[in-house]
Amino acid sequence: MTDARSSGARELRPQGRRTRKRLLDAATVVLSDKGFHATRVDDIVRRARTSHGTFYLYFANKEDLFRALAVQCAEEMTALAAELGAVGPGPEGLEELRSWLERFLATYRRYGPVIRRWMEDQAIDRSLRRLGRQAFADITGSLVQRLGEGRAAHLSNAELAPAALLAMIERTAYFVTSRDLELDDEVLLTTLATVIHRGFFADGAGRGPSRVRS
Repeated sequence: MTDARSSGARELRPQGRRTRKRLLDAATVVLSDKGFHATRVDDIVRRARTSHGTFYLYFANKEDLFRALAVQCAEEMTALAAELGAVGPGPEGLEELRSWLERFLATYRRYGPVIRRWMEDQAIDRSLRRLGRQAFADITGSLVQRLGEGRAAHLSNAELAPAALLAMIERTAYFVTSRDLELDDEVLLTTLATVIHRGFFADGAGRGPSRVRS
């Protein structure tokens, strides 16, 4: 994008950064409700309580705004990958895993429309697909490291295990964020963390602690 309005093309003053953030925040809500194709610029500016003129000061079009969201999402997912601490077989490891899953779910909720387009290979162009692949590659790499550090001797395939683990986490997040389900986050996170911890990080399959804070 060469237009001066395109995402990341110019430095903004504090007020401009706040306005741009308000538009991006509004877009995440509208995109979640309507989907990418049904979302209009009019919907976004109405949600952000601003004008079309203001929108076009910051973004060339809806696709440009989506690109900015994708870049922001990729940055946050990459940072999230680095935040996963050691996941040992004991209660501390279970708690670390649960805390990280809570942050992952919050990020997924915020950027669900972006992530779903990545996972369904519907990104606008190759650069956005690369962003998505790299973000999830970073998370997979973090999981590989933690599995290697843990006592996961019962996992016979060191390459398949992280991919299976990420698929479980991502599909669970997709399921709970893309449907109108009345699920308690505390119960969901505790259950998911316990299942993953027992299956991937305990001393052996089916063994390991079974309780985490609720």
